[in-house]
Amino acid sequence: MFAKVAPAWPPVLRYPARGTAALWSPPVAVADGLAGVLGRSRARLLAELESPASTTELARRIALAAGGVSEHLARLRAAGLVTAHRSGPVVLYARTALAGDLVAASGDASG
Repeated sequence: MFAKVAPAWPPVLRYPARGTAALWSPPVAVADGLAGVLGRSRARLLAELESPASTTELARRIALAAGGVSEHLARLRAAGLVTAHRSGPVVLYARTALAGDLVAASGDASG
């Protein structure tokens, strides 16, 4: 982040956009075992939550409607597989340690 101050313009803070590191990454593979238990969309959401993300960002990544993603996240949260925390106006979701173990185990079993 850096600040830019010019006499004729208001001060500006610049910072890198969040989440651009994964912008051109290939989609995350989902193991059939985990998808068989949770459903393909929920398993894919857990796999995508390697780092915290918003509902909108996740919907864009996996090409689902934001409302559908929100519903899946609510059910994953109720099951203790996802946590949510507010960061300014955005709610960021992250998988729990249990969900991380499930994703890792399903990846090991499929490979």
